[in-house]
Amino acid sequence: MRVQVLVAAMNQYNHSLLEKMHIQSDVIVGNQCDFNGIEHFEYKGYSATYLNFEERGVGLNRNNTLMRATGDICLFADDDTVYVENYPELIEKAFWDYPDADIIAFNLVEKIPTRYIIKKAKRIRFYNFLTYGTARIAVRLSKVRENGISFNLCFGGGTEHCHGEDNIFIADCLKRGLKMYAVPVSIANLTEERESTWNSGYNREYFFDQGVLYKTISKKLWRLLCLQDAVRHAKKEYKTSWKNAYTLMIKGGKGLKC
Repeated sequence: MRVQVLVAAMNQYNHSLLEKMHIQSDVIVGNQCDFNGIEHFEYKGYSATYLNFEERGVGLNRNNTLMRATGDICLFADDDTVYVENYPELIEKAFWDYPDADIIAFNLVEKIPTRYIIKKAKRIRFYNFLTYGTARIAVRLSKVRENGISFNLCFGGGTEHCHGEDNIFIADCLKRGLKMYAVPVSIANLTEERESTWNSGYNREYFFDQGVLYKTISKKLWRLLCLQDAVRHAKKEYKTSWKNAYTLMIKGGKGLKC
């Protein structure tokens, strides 16, 4: 079982990122920069590739690495990820422990925790998958390929809709019958050294995009998804009323403009 890391990065002009991320497996770096060129080389006995492309969009970047991936198990990483020692063995063990798993979500360690912390192993289904992003999942490449799953190019940093490409990717996996689990195993630390390329706060654009995201995920349930989001997050996180957040999401989903 061969593990391969697929990194979405920007403006890398040498190979120091691999040392910084503590890479201990095969790796492909999608490097969106100001020149074009593909580099293949060996890094500490592992196969390494840099895809240097003069283009933008995180979904496009992830697809570039995904279509060239060769590992049995693939991780999706950002350039602020630092992997723990022996992460390939931890990931392999998780897939051996859950042989029917096509996707497994792991914990990411943050100095100030913002992500949901997995405390016990569990099955992830369509009603509880939104907690997990692609930076914490590992996938069986063969199952993703067999089902024709890729990242939506209209969502994520550098695109029309500022976020949500990872949610849509996982939703598409579940819709096509892939089985997903979450396990209480930490595989990486996040350095939190770079600002988000998309998050400028919970403004109208954010809520509009959230509505578009939910409608893309489910044409039947999108209004319910907007409602649960607004009710759960408006007061503490969004700092607005749930009615205001919900109304803006619905307008976004309908394609209306204020």
